[in-house]
Amino acid sequence: MSGCAARRYVAAALSRCRARGLPLWEPPPARGLRGLGPVGAAALPPLLLPPRRNLSSRSRPEGKVLETVGVFEAPKQHGKYETGQLFLHSVFGYRGIVLFPWQARLYDRDVASPVTEKSENAAGHGSKEVKGKTHTYYQVLIDARDCPHISQRSQTEAVTFLANHDDSRALYAIPGLDYVSHEDILPYSSTDQVPIQHELFERFLMYDQTKVPPFVARDTLCAWQEKNHPWLELSDVHRETTENIRVTVIPFYMGMREAQNSHVYWWRYCIRLENLDSEVVQLRERHWRIFSLSGTLETVRGRGVVGREPVLSKEQPAFQYSSHVSLQASSGHMWGTFRFERPDGSHFDVRIPPFSLESNKDEKTPPSGLHW
Repeated sequence: MSGCAARRYVAAALSRCRARGLPLWEPPPARGLRGLGPVGAAALPPLLLPPRRNLSSRSRPEGKVLETVGVFEAPKQHGKYETGQLFLHSVFGYRGIVLFPWQARLYDRDVASPVTEKSENAAGHGSKEVKGKTHTYYQVLIDARDCPHISQRSQTEAVTFLANHDDSRALYAIPGLDYVSHEDILPYSSTDQVPIQHELFERFLMYDQTKVPPFVARDTLCAWQEKNHPWLELSDVHRETTENIRVTVIPFYMGMREAQNSHVYWWRYCIRLENLDSEVVQLRERHWRIFSLSGTLETVRGRGVVGREPVLSKEQPAFQYSSHVSLQASSGHMWGTFRFERPDGSHFDVRIPPFSLESNKDEKTPPSGLHW
């Protein structure tokens, strides 16, 4: 990416974040604030944050200035970001750091495949059959200072495990751990040796000024990734757009537990809703169909999602949440619709792309929370 293209890219992202009222950053004035200097030929603007967590660019007292915490880098169009890369989320605006990448199969029903290939994830409810393409996602840590600002738009507990005791319904959540698509990352660099506030940051990463980026994985991060790999790994991503509302689903297998002389298999799924239009819409209802290999078909209807009825607007176009499902069979699949309401009171249904629920049959040991 050329220097001009990189500046246009960052300027567009800055404009989007300002329009959404994000309290985290804004471009520097022409003079008066000193950044950390340009990176390469791109000469990108410094990343600025208010000196206190609760201050925004609209409400900070007179005389307060933003503090420079780093400098933007040119986003990578090819390849992948390495462990230790600092970034700003282009949609939700939080600061984060890359722990490690995943290579996922993206089933995008908005893109017609040259050769139609039946996907094992198709639920057979009339949707298009698609071919999965490799796409890079990242396991990341979210800066704890930014969690209060995004809590109404995105859950900050995207990773959960089965608890390490016999109660099959007990779940263990790790706060501030997320999955991020390659195109959602706005990379930046910092001279701060602890640029991200998270309880796992110094346990997982250490500063090494001879490296680029200067944060490298500790043995504990490598061990944690290896031991929890089957339940952390992001393998399939499903995407479909209806009337300018894009739904992205990422399912994860969590393990099996015995309950009342039967096996119960658990999955979690992360869903992101994104309004690609300027019209304000509100999610009102959900309608799920859950098919189990045992032959059962369950229908679930309800108001909103996770107790909310989020509004998607030009300023706040996205909402992300996660939930869980259990089956008394080792596999199944889910699909459904979200019902949205327009400002004039009319409704329309948005398709949830079908996704399979597959167990890791070769794994003998269930996950048990944090392993070190």
